[in-house]
Amino acid sequence: MPFLMIQTNVKVDPSRSAKLLRNASRHVAETLGKSEKYVMVALEDETPMLFGGKAEPLAYLELKSIGLPKDKTSQLSATLSGLLQEEIGVTADRVYIEFADALAPMWGWNGATF
Repeated sequence: MPFLMIQTNVKVDPSRSAKLLRNASRHVAETLGKSEKYVMVALEDETPMLFGGKAEPLAYLELKSIGLPKDKTSQLSATLSGLLQEEIGVTADRVYIEFADALAPMWGWNGATF
């Protein structure tokens, strides 16, 4: 049930994209203690974006999950920012991450809700 959306203004090579998605999925699952079979990760690259009035490499992430523990957000922020730096060259000071704890009845899957 965790969903991670990564938006960036960087053009991401398909091989880097696949690696970033795999690593992000694994880290989200491990950090949240959830099965990776329920983790969804999406990447939107080459999105027209500015941060601080500049178009230098940047990213905006949204991580939503049922029961997202507040005590894990700092760890997730560091890990995900590190992945972005390593894989696509976006520095941590050019990343915003929105964390959202979703209510189970407000999250649909397999024709039902949790």
